[in-house]
Amino acid sequence: MAKPQTRYVCQSCGASTAKWAGRCESCGAWNTIVEEQAESLAPKGQSAKGGRKIDFVDLAGASAEIPRAITGIAEFDRVCGGGLVPGSAILIGGDPGIGKSTLLLQVVARLATKGSTIYISGEEAIDQVRLRAKRLKVEGAQVALAAATSVRDILASLDGTDHKDVVVIDSIQTMYVDTLDSAPGTVAQVRASAQELIRLAKKRGFALFLVGHVTKEGVIAGPRVLEHMVDTVLYFEGERGHHFRILRAVKNRFGPTDEIGVFEMTDRGLSEVSNPSALFLAERRGDVSGAAVFAGMEGTRPVLVEVQALVAPSPFSTPRRQVVGWDSSRLAMITAVLDARCGVSLAGADVYLNVAGGLKVNEPAADLACAAALISSLTQTPVPTDTVVFGEIGLAGEVRQVSQTEARLKEAAKLGFSKAFLPRRRKQRGGDAPLELVEIDQLAELVQRLDGESTLRRKRA
Repeated sequence: MAKPQTRYVCQSCGASTAKWAGRCESCGAWNTIVEEQAESLAPKGQSAKGGRKIDFVDLAGASAEIPRAITGIAEFDRVCGGGLVPGSAILIGGDPGIGKSTLLLQVVARLATKGSTIYISGEEAIDQVRLRAKRLKVEGAQVALAAATSVRDILASLDGTDHKDVVVIDSIQTMYVDTLDSAPGTVAQVRASAQELIRLAKKRGFALFLVGHVTKEGVIAGPRVLEHMVDTVLYFEGERGHHFRILRAVKNRFGPTDEIGVFEMTDRGLSEVSNPSALFLAERRGDVSGAAVFAGMEGTRPVLVEVQALVAPSPFSTPRRQVVGWDSSRLAMITAVLDARCGVSLAGADVYLNVAGGLKVNEPAADLACAAALISSLTQTPVPTDTVVFGEIGLAGEVRQVSQTEARLKEAAKLGFSKAFLPRRRKQRGGDAPLELVEIDQLAELVQRLDGESTLRRKRA
């Protein structure tokens, strides 16, 4: 029998070292290295060199396309790429109380009418899950429910002759493999538990949902390799002060990434929102300085959101820069470009930037909308209420093109907007544009236009 080897594994990033240290060399975290026993690859009484030959097949196989399981929740199916693929492993993470268990219970209740669904909870008792099902009005669904944390017991129950379609594990951090000495939630336990469950899902052909906790930085707790093991990684986002939630796909082997689904939290669970742009702009106040409507893209879906900015004199020697829903480094870049290329200085002012509604915008196309909101707040000049703004800003002050311009313009026209500030397009397509297009080459042109609006308003006053 091979002697078990001792190794030291960081519980934050999963890096392995030969000796203990107070600080992890990979991620820089302190006091996260724990001693673990490394199991030998070879089973008892066998050599690691022996193995059976694997069979190889042609790339162009004769197998038909695998049918997807449609849940009936359109926003969820969109994020998953059009439904669930049999044998796929899906990891869903989010802040505590954001609605992960609620969403998955609604999903398995919908799928229970089409096949066999199983919900295994490691955090709640069966009666607690039943109370949630009663609140969601899905207590009549034929969902097999269990409370367990032992992976050995779960595998023995699932690896039977009867076919399963969907299995939910809530959550992977509560599962444990009894062959390891470490506690549940550690890197070794999360990795080993996920590996065994995913292996069975691929073998039996059922879709596997793994609920994952997130750290204070907002990433899924456990080893990073967990996200590489699964087929799809979904993040459930949202602010507690807002009544809607956003399901975002950051990895998907069976569909597009960066796709989002929008849900509204109600007393009966999560209801899907078919038109998120109208929801994000529902509380918009017109003719207010410091606000601009950004026409963005989330995956294949155009979404319109309001970008709000507030520029105020700073009482401190070091002005504040607060950003909610956007990248703070891009805000610093835009303020520097405004100062160096346009002569608009924000050095002595506090700057607050917010994406209204709680949506997190990641694409550089929001640069021009953020700049418009900053200039509008500084000059007390409202951006025209019927105007959408999008475009990327370079360090030379140029406004660069962005992708999927036509989809952004169509969404804006559908919601009643009549004008758009956008980068100059190289290729002019035939036909009339759905909006009046104001093409901008340099950021200074946007400053001049808003200054012109300010002068015109003063003359009218």
